[in-house]
Amino acid sequence: MTHPLDFPELLQSFFSNRLIAQRQASPHTIASYRDTFRLLLQFAQQKLGKPASQITLENLNAPFIGAFLDSLEHDRGNAARTRNLRMTVIRSFFRYTAVESPQHAGLIQRVLAIPNKRHERRLVGFLSRAEIDALLSVPDRNTWRGRRDHALLLMAVQTGLRLSEITALRQLDVVLGRGAHVHCVGKGRKERCTPLAKSTAGVLAEWIRERGPASDQILFPNAHGGRLSSDAIQYLVSRYAAAAEQNCPTLKVTRVTPHVLRHSAAMELLQGGVDRSVIALWLGHESVETTQIYLDADLALKEQALKKAGPLEVTDLRFRPDDQLLTFLKSL
Repeated sequence: MTHPLDFPELLQSFFSNRLIAQRQASPHTIASYRDTFRLLLQFAQQKLGKPASQITLENLNAPFIGAFLDSLEHDRGNAARTRNLRMTVIRSFFRYTAVESPQHAGLIQRVLAIPNKRHERRLVGFLSRAEIDALLSVPDRNTWRGRRDHALLLMAVQTGLRLSEITALRQLDVVLGRGAHVHCVGKGRKERCTPLAKSTAGVLAEWIRERGPASDQILFPNAHGGRLSSDAIQYLVSRYAAAAEQNCPTLKVTRVTPHVLRHSAAMELLQGGVDRSVIALWLGHESVETTQIYLDADLALKEQALKKAGPLEVTDLRFRPDDQLLTFLKSL
């Protein structure tokens, strides 16, 4: 009879065997799971007064996990969406533990029964064509950095690639000429090819020609030739958006991020009459239903639908005073 695993062994086995060996999870997934457990163990060390290596599964019962989730919101200022994401990671671990440590079935079931916290689903943010043009006009194309940033912004807002997909692109992923497109490996290790508009292909061709013929080098590198970090791209997008506010005041009320550029690409397709299923394939969505968020956010499409609908039969509700005799009778 094998000795039951304790919590440290279960956690290490969860990462080594389940995530890395069996599921072959991406580095982004592993980093997300790692950060969740780092936060949980730091919270446990503080509340229980013992090192992480001595924490037991019995310590991580449902009330304790609930207290950890509340701490994320109240102490760290995390939104309900982030809280639910952390809980998803914890559930994944406890499902694995249910198989490896069945003697803790009662504790595990109570943790798995913790519900997600409900939250408001806000409409997605996106840029209008005027705001996109204002943003693209900011980078100084007389400098190397400005040419790189202009090409990056143009490709992001036209293709709708995710931030992680943009940072991983190499020159060989861009196919120019007839049927120009960019190839990427997206979420869930799904490969997809996204067409390039003629203007985007022209800008990328000039940028690749300037960079040189080495096809395996990063498409949008930092000053040292390495990959741009996600934080670096977040920063340059927000910096150019702030500068574009001078020519486009509406950008002052819009928080521009790389993901907003992705939403903007989707809205351009939707407003151009492209079917939702094609947009889902374009963006690499797992389900067509995910694309529904763009229909919800597009007021212009709703206004067009309203115009097609027939006018409602509404009676005239303007105030009309009563007859003088009736008024007299009411006053009695």
